[in-house]
Amino acid sequence: MPEWVEVAFRSILFIGVLFAVTKLIGKKQISELSFFEYVAGITIGSIAGEIILGLNNHWGAGILSIMIFGLVTFFADILSLKNKNFRNFFEGRGTVLIKDGKIQEDNLKKERYSIDDLNSLLRQKNVFKAADVEFAVLEPRGDLSVMLKKENQPLTPKDLQLTVAQEKEPQTVIMDGNILNDSLAESGKTRNWLNMEIEKLGLTLDNIFLGQIDSYGELTVDVYDDKIQVPSPQQRPLLSAMIKKCAADMEVFSLQTDSKKAQNMYEKNAAKLNQILQKLSPYLK
Repeated sequence: MPEWVEVAFRSILFIGVLFAVTKLIGKKQISELSFFEYVAGITIGSIAGEIILGLNNHWGAGILSIMIFGLVTFFADILSLKNKNFRNFFEGRGTVLIKDGKIQEDNLKKERYSIDDLNSLLRQKNVFKAADVEFAVLEPRGDLSVMLKKENQPLTPKDLQLTVAQEKEPQTVIMDGNILNDSLAESGKTRNWLNMEIEKLGLTLDNIFLGQIDSYGELTVDVYDDKIQVPSPQQRPLLSAMIKKCAADMEVFSLQTDSKKAQNMYEKNAAKLNQILQKLSPYLK
């Protein structure tokens, strides 16, 4: 057998083996690695490279070694889920680098991090002043978790005591001009509704690259031709304007009538509409 054919065959074989082992280990192996997973990953790759390009023919030994490393990593992950001491030993613990707004110099030296390294990690979190940080911990996987001081934290609707609508994940119902039936059913809409909404936008299905339905049941689309101006959804603004108009009409009617009873009725209903509008305002924005 020619050497290039043998190398090609080995490559294809070990691609399958490595894929199977990686699927067994799970997504952690392709995300940020712990110390043990880092060592196991490098070793598995080295074994595969040696067998693919090496001159020996011990394919079975190479596959066995990869499977052993894969299984050890797999069972180590299982044990780490069940035992905190085991998890701390193999994956490590977080190291506090900033506490109560003060940099912990001893912990920086322990992790062999310079102040430049700390500043670089902070900038990755969009923090450019260490003085703005209340607490920061270096996670076992090398990422820095940061809690800003209270006065530097962004405002939230809860801080302002505002009521906001709950958001759910949008459902992608059109992709590359094709309707995704499962996502459409998940959104609670039908094909007839979708076709009507597309028609309202003055588009055809073939024009649409991406279409999504948000938690309010509104369809937003992105088209292939960026020169086409697609109108934004108007259902919520129209509903808000309609309620405001009805409330205003009630107030006008109350001023135009001579009947005290009718005037009270119009004023009462106008107040009810304004209350409804106030309650619905977070959902109609």
